[in-house]
Amino acid sequence: MAKEKFQRTKPHVNVGTIGHVDHGKTTLTSAITMVMNKKFPKVQVRSFDSIDNAPEERERGITIATAHVEYETDNRHYAHVDCPGH
Repeated sequence: MAKEKFQRTKPHVNVGTIGHVDHGKTTLTSAITMVMNKKFPKVQVRSFDSIDNAPEERERGITIATAHVEYETDNRHYAHVDCPGH
């Protein structure tokens, strides 16, 4: 089945969280979705565990794979990349 063509109706903003190990990148990404959800209820809240969802990530408490989170406001669409710190 073919994917539907993405219709860009809003300006697109790319956001990335990068930094050292254990400095809160994934926690910040989760917090952004929580704050956005309060103002824009259509934004899905992403918990820390739903962002770092691989078994090894949960076991070791670190981000191993890059995670992609999307959210939008009335004026913009955001593509957020949560990067590993090592």
